[in-house]
Amino acid sequence: MTTLKYDCLHFPGDRPCKPHKETGVTCDECNKYKPIEQKIIIIKLDALGDVLRTTSLLNALKKKHPGSFISWFTRKNSKDLFINNDFVNEVLIYEDISSTMRMKIEDYDIVINLDPSANSAAIASVAKGKTKYGFGLNSKGKVYPFNKEAEEWFKMGALDNLKKQNKKSYQQIIHEICKLEYHKGEIIIELTENEHKFKNNFIIEKNLDRFEFIIGINAGASDRWQFKKWRLEGYTELIDLLSKKYNCGILLFGGKDEVETNSVLEQVSKNVINTGESNSLREFFSLVDITDLFVTGDTLALHAASALKKKVVCLFGPTSHTEIEDYGRIIKVIPELDCLVCYKNTCDFRPNCMEMISSETVYDHVMKNLKELGKI
Repeated sequence: MTTLKYDCLHFPGDRPCKPHKETGVTCDECNKYKPIEQKIIIIKLDALGDVLRTTSLLNALKKKHPGSFISWFTRKNSKDLFINNDFVNEVLIYEDISSTMRMKIEDYDIVINLDPSANSAAIASVAKGKTKYGFGLNSKGKVYPFNKEAEEWFKMGALDNLKKQNKKSYQQIIHEICKLEYHKGEIIIELTENEHKFKNNFIIEKNLDRFEFIIGINAGASDRWQFKKWRLEGYTELIDLLSKKYNCGILLFGGKDEVETNSVLEQVSKNVINTGESNSLREFFSLVDITDLFVTGDTLALHAASALKKKVVCLFGPTSHTEIEDYGRIIKVIPELDCLVCYKNTCDFRPNCMEMISSETVYDHVMKNLKELGKI
């Protein structure tokens, strides 16, 4: 009779493991057996883009702890970010009470919480861990740093002047908090075979091979950060400049909030194709992968394009351009204003930071990237 090796990294308990499904091998015969040496949990709840860019931590984490079982605790809307991600062994859902119960029962060697928010900090404090990195919640309901390496990020969140003075990327900061070597670890998106098929079917359906190159445009931003958006006229002017000079396809991206914006932009040129505003998260990633170059603000689209190794022209205003790791692929368009990195939701200045970015400037940066790609 087969003995189940339930201490194995691959053993899920409620279903057959991946090696068994692929080859039919049983535990006694399996050469993929790998006992769990450490249990690590990463708590990252808020903002899809932030959750996605935090995956840049995983490579260094797994390199330092090769026998670790990594759990990621997040909100339901972020779950699909981890499809086909071999670094994350399981995803625990914040809205699922059983996940919270498990946090109180299971023993972790390392607990990582990189958000100094009360919700995340409370969860990190309740979790049973030998070593904790990041932020917890004390008995008075106040967030505090678990370790001295987290103090710098904590102070930046509290003091505007330190946020503006910062010269480190978010990726470098979170590696330092977790005492990991930083070698510009990449954000992780791994498309599945079906997602590649979805992408290729879209290319065929829209006859995209007729174009010399494909540019993606994401004109939207979250409701919280409306001043991350570039002006609509800027995008129309950019599309006009590109389509008049080159046989390029321009793919529009966005969600339900961009329906009106994209309906205007797709009228600018016959080369503009709206990818739709109701794609799933994974379909969105698949379509981003079609592009040669991506134009966007500081949004989820930026981190997705970066993860998919695309050249990016990113427009910055109220948020920190320094915190974005460029990976040698991202050109940052930054207006010359002293009030940048204000993180304000409203602004009385006219023109404001995003209005100061000219379409000619963005066009020039697009041209530079296309030349580097050998497309022009």
